[in-house]
Amino acid sequence: MANATSTSSDLGREEIRQYLVAPSCDELLARAEGVRRKCVGDTVFIRGLVEFSNWCARNCLYCGLRRDNRALKRYRMSRAEILQAVRALAEKGIHSVVLQSGDDLSYSRETICGLLNDIKRDHPPMAVTLSIGERPMDDYQAFRDAGADRYLLKHETASPELYEKMHPGQSFRQRMEILRRLRELGYQVGVGGMVGLPGQTLNDLASDILFIQEFQPDMAGIGPFLPQADTPLHDQSAGSEALTLRMLALARIVTKNAHLPATTALASLDPVGGLLAGLRAGCNVIMISGTPAMYCIDYKIYDKRARVSLEVARDAISAAGRIMSLERGDSLKK
Repeated sequence: MANATSTSSDLGREEIRQYLVAPSCDELLARAEGVRRKCVGDTVFIRGLVEFSNWCARNCLYCGLRRDNRALKRYRMSRAEILQAVRALAEKGIHSVVLQSGDDLSYSRETICGLLNDIKRDHPPMAVTLSIGERPMDDYQAFRDAGADRYLLKHETASPELYEKMHPGQSFRQRMEILRRLRELGYQVGVGGMVGLPGQTLNDLASDILFIQEFQPDMAGIGPFLPQADTPLHDQSAGSEALTLRMLALARIVTKNAHLPATTALASLDPVGGLLAGLRAGCNVIMISGTPAMYCIDYKIYDKRARVSLEVARDAISAAGRIMSLERGDSLKK
């Protein structure tokens, strides 16, 4: 595939396409593992995920949290409940938390900032990632000033046409502008996409890798599309695990040292085996659930969603011959 004399990790569109359709992925996975070993080592970082609200103002076709899903039992965690969930993760020694919700604007700028202030006061070593969707631009500055270290805003697909088809009323250009603004504000920025969206082509997937290559995010989450029963895409086939692993390997090659999670979506296909496969494709992060069980069951972005525990993560990391770390795992992009 690659030119043996090349010293650059940059891939072109045609080379990416060849890797995606090659009869065997052995060469690709070996190349990704080589890059992973050299650039991020054997450590696998644990992030604790607290999904504090399943309300959403958006109407994305693939997501069970979509605004028009009347079948979903909605919840919003209180400030005290969120802080207790973070405290439970800290008591396990975890130093990185992801606060995630739908695009729920009922949590005001002041509320989120107050929450960040409390977490930073109570748990000074804790790195905080926000994954709360699109907000007014001034909010991002306020959250950063209040102590947010990272922001995860998946681009979902680098095809403007497919993006706007999947996200009625939303703008691909706006998404890209927000990602650039987050970087300007000093966040460690996470992006990510889905593999197997209805209508997605190999060329679209190649565009995802080219976008990741150009943007060089601090983190990139790539997982298979999984259908949810109460969405317009309920009858579509799930994305391919094999193709997802190829995309993860390509992301490792083009980013070198970005943090790549073995996603919950992979674990949903196979709890330990999916995570293990992700680690062997170049991943170095696992997100475990810190959402209270009474709420976790209703965070139905897709069906049959796994609840990844620290024990499951430890088993996958051990099977991969890697080293688990509960430390912050800040960006290696310098």
